[in-house]
Amino acid sequence: MRFQAALRLRLVVALVAALALLLVGCGGDDDDEAAAIAAATTAAEETTDPAQLGEVTLVVWDQEVRGGQAEAIKKLNQQFQQKYPNITLKRTARSFTDLQATLKLAASGPNPPDVVEVNNGYSAMGPLVKAGLLMSLDEYADRYGWEDRYSEGLVKMNQFTEDGKSFGTGNLYGVPMTGEVVGVYYNKAKLRTLGLELPTTFEEFEAALQKAKAGGEVPIQFGNLDKWTGIHEYEEIQLQQIDKAAARDFIFAESSEGFDNDENLAAAQKLQEWTEKGYFTEGFAGLGYDPSWQQFGEGKGVFLITGSWLTADLKKALGDDVGFFLLPPPEGGSLATLGGEGLPWAISSKTTGNEAEAAAAYIDFLTSDESMQVITDAGQLPATRAEVTVPSGLDTEVFEAWTTANEEDAIVPYLDWATPTMYDTITAAVQELMAARATPQEFVTKVQTDYEKFHEGNA
Repeated sequence: MRFQAALRLRLVVALVAALALLLVGCGGDDDDEAAAIAAATTAAEETTDPAQLGEVTLVVWDQEVRGGQAEAIKKLNQQFQQKYPNITLKRTARSFTDLQATLKLAASGPNPPDVVEVNNGYSAMGPLVKAGLLMSLDEYADRYGWEDRYSEGLVKMNQFTEDGKSFGTGNLYGVPMTGEVVGVYYNKAKLRTLGLELPTTFEEFEAALQKAKAGGEVPIQFGNLDKWTGIHEYEEIQLQQIDKAAARDFIFAESSEGFDNDENLAAAQKLQEWTEKGYFTEGFAGLGYDPSWQQFGEGKGVFLITGSWLTADLKKALGDDVGFFLLPPPEGGSLATLGGEGLPWAISSKTTGNEAEAAAAYIDFLTSDESMQVITDAGQLPATRAEVTVPSGLDTEVFEAWTTANEEDAIVPYLDWATPTMYDTITAAVQELMAARATPQEFVTKVQTDYEKFHEGNA
């Protein structure tokens, strides 16, 4: 790729120089000369037409496996191949858990996927960048104007320095197709039966949990067999206890405060308290994420704390009886919620030549304004600034929540992004906390130890 970029640059320089000499020789005025040079430079730097790349096969790995996600990516892939029949997509769809477990080994092997969805942060993207397994997308971002499509905060979530040591700065290694926000789905019929209004404060939400339990309902539908779901339960509570700027600084390593503080301890105490009061599904430790939300879709549970990616599935299951809101802050507090973007699309550093050009064209297609409407129609949130028409009902509620969270600068990334080992550390720590095998203090100490170990060695 460096050779190709250098060759293109030499061609641009040669073309511009030749035109300049020609214009001087013809006696053209300065304005005409400048305009001609600018036009020639633009023409020489135009994006390679993917249709002219010849026959190309792209190996693509993604985790767009659930209803709305799967619907959108299948449609987009069909549209891409209709537009560029010379580019064949060889797709492998994996669950998030499977993708997390297999990607690093596959990326370091002799035949890695060309295009892959990579989780953000030090836990997934960082190690791949450090090992030189992901391509910097800066050249393509400049060519296609990718960074202009996103808010500054979303761009930051996909940046690393080349050595993988600094997150939120440096080169661009991925671009997202979908936005996502974690909030609370609720069963409207059950709220009516229980005589509950939609909670507007954290205190009111807790009171609703208590009333739901007393009324013989499952207050929060929850399954933690896949482990990552426990991060959502803890962090949503945490963000109602701690300043959101401090929470962000921890993840991006922009603060020396760390994790062992009163606010994070209070959040751990609250999560353990909710567990002891029976606010979560009985047997949640052995219940998978998909069976759990499917049970909610069958009418089991009053609330479900999870992300916007389930919108299409839950709308199909519950129709007009399902709603969505962001977990409200305590009385007098400011809104803060978990989220940001779906897994960003990245390119293997081992993908070169026409395959690299095709890979960039594929990512550009997936993140185009036209594709954002396809994503929205499938009940997903568009990651870019594209103007879209949003379906009515639940889609509108989720989209409005996403808009509000962005307007109020309320979105905080996921805690497992904080170090390369944090995903394993915090998922295990949440399991121990909710099973009462660890105290709240032991929980925050375990997370703090992981954080210190990485950042002291990363200095």
